[in-house]
Amino acid sequence: MDFIRTDGKNKDFIENCRLLDIDLDRRVGKKIKRDKYKKYNQLDEISEAIVVYEDNKAVGGGAIRKYDDENIELKRVFVHTEYQGQGIGSKLVSLLIEWAYRRMILETGELLAESCAVYRKMGFEVISNYAPYENMPESLCMAKDLKVR
Repeated sequence: MDFIRTDGKNKDFIENCRLLDIDLDRRVGKKIKRDKYKKYNQLDEISEAIVVYEDNKAVGGGAIRKYDDENIELKRVFVHTEYQGQGIGSKLVSLLIEWAYRRMILETGELLAESCAVYRKMGFEVISNYAPYENMPESLCMAKDLKVR
């Protein structure tokens, strides 16, 4: 596996995000109206991303973006279904954490049990929903305090 640093304009990262949206629609789309999340998942603010490759084929990716002076937000993490369960997501998040400082936050949902389990295993804890998710009960926000570098 190769973990390549890039940004939100990378065609493989953009395609990975498209596949993530398809997967989310399949998994939670009947229970949650996902259209309200689109404006929070724009890629134009993504300057730090990673795409995961296996034999030159993109098989996953994720990104971070500055939320405020204390927090970096984890965004758009997805590993293609056939590659899940191999530790790729954990390694990807670990590499993204290396770019962060002080605290990393993320938004997910309890319906995404596998993702929640990975984040908990990596030391993320549930927090009160942060803006813009504070009035979205289906959202679950988490944070991990990081060592100051």
